[in-house]
Amino acid sequence: MADKPQSGSILGIPYNFERPSLGRLLSAHWKPGEGMVVEKPFGIGYTLNLANWRSWIVVLVAGVLLWQEGGDGGIETPDDDEDEPVEVVVDD
Repeated sequence: MADKPQSGSILGIPYNFERPSLGRLLSAHWKPGEGMVVEKPFGIGYTLNLANWRSWIVVLVAGVLLWQEGGDGGIETPDDDEDEPVEVVVDD
């Protein structure tokens, strides 16, 4: 049986299942002169190129959104007063 290729692309989406090395991981995420996204060093698809300033904006926005979701972000919601009694009026 023939060996399957370890890297290539299917329908324009790159894949690479070769064993990753530290040098290849670092060089894949830092490519000056390339676009915002580059091929992943291991797996399927693309990843951010940290040498591009636009990628840092994406990381910053994602971090702010995660921070807001994790805590209440200082925003008071109606669910905050669940411990207070509620008055119910029933008309007969």
